[in-house]
Amino acid sequence: MLHGYGPTILDGAWLTLSLALSSMVLAIVLGLVGAACRLSPLKWLALLGESYATLVRGLPDLVLILLIFYGGQELVNRVAPLLGHPEYVDINPFVAGVCTLGFIFGAYFSETFRGAFMAIPKGQGEAAMAYGMAASKAFFRILVPQMIRFAIPGFTNNWLVLTKSTALISVIGLQDMMFKAKNAADATHEPFTFFLIVAGLYLVLTSLSLLTLRYLERHFSVGTKAALL
Repeated sequence: MLHGYGPTILDGAWLTLSLALSSMVLAIVLGLVGAACRLSPLKWLALLGESYATLVRGLPDLVLILLIFYGGQELVNRVAPLLGHPEYVDINPFVAGVCTLGFIFGAYFSETFRGAFMAIPKGQGEAAMAYGMAASKAFFRILVPQMIRFAIPGFTNNWLVLTKSTALISVIGLQDMMFKAKNAADATHEPFTFFLIVAGLYLVLTSLSLLTLRYLERHFSVGTKAALL
């Protein structure tokens, strides 16, 4: 039925999962930095974080992917000769995809993390400081566990959207499962079969993600209740 393209599509599925997980790590880092900037008492820093979140969330993902990939590659090749590297630099599509999706979804995660931190009563941090905790210890021991509990619903939504957005990276030449399914469909003239299989694989991935994130949500909720008791 698959005309021998099954292993090829599975290889593409593994690449898609790797792309999604790598992009999520970068998005979390940028999201935390963006949330910290937006919650900063320094006006210029808060404005910088707000501008990043608003600008990125206001533009279509496909436009940003093309802009960052082609614009970033042109920028690298303009700067490389100045650093003593006259040869043309061809950016790896996987690295470009990770950086692009991480940058885009970092803006979405910044909003999620900002709301989660704001949901924590201010007295929690003040109480930790009153007990003599250092600011860093109070942040990681008191605020972060509670932030995770509030952030998981929004985090789940962002992760699911990020997973689906990996299909857009095929436009820059990354051979993910969408790219390989399209090639198989063009070769066999059976687009419905291969795109239906890809849809099923995305559904399996999102279903497993939901089960995992729901488990984490229950875990952190139980931990918070136990601490309060």
